[in-house]
Amino acid sequence: MRACGVELKGNDAVICIMTKENNLYDIPHTRVQKIHLDDAGDAEQMQKFQFTFAKLMEDYQVTDVLIKGRALKGKFSGGPVGFKLEAAIQLISELQVNILSASFIKKELTKSQIDIDFRDTGLKQYQEQAFETVFSYLESK
Repeated sequence: MRACGVELKGNDAVICIMTKENNLYDIPHTRVQKIHLDDAGDAEQMQKFQFTFAKLMEDYQVTDVLIKGRALKGKFSGGPVGFKLEAAIQLISELQVNILSASFIKKELTKSQIDIDFRDTGLKQYQEQAFETVFSYLESK
């Protein structure tokens, strides 16, 4: 199974692609670690973001996309651009998109028998939340 974890931060979709076969995990090197949206108010830019994301998932043969959920209101709520990015990703028909709550991710990480030190993954520090999102999903399967 090949899945992609996504953390939405501002105008960026930070990604981490991971595969799990025979209980072995692999993090392939990807050409980009985040996809940026320049202007959320421009429909053409939104379509470009959606196309770029879909093409990246197609190129790496990703079937499942897991977005780290954000609060809808309150101090830690997500911004409006993040929700537009989330909708653009959810509307890609070729992908199975799930939103994982922070409590689900935390529960699966504590339940996991595998202890992966993030520093050993070769990922950038800003990809840690996307990594935890996809890892917790694969652990739950």
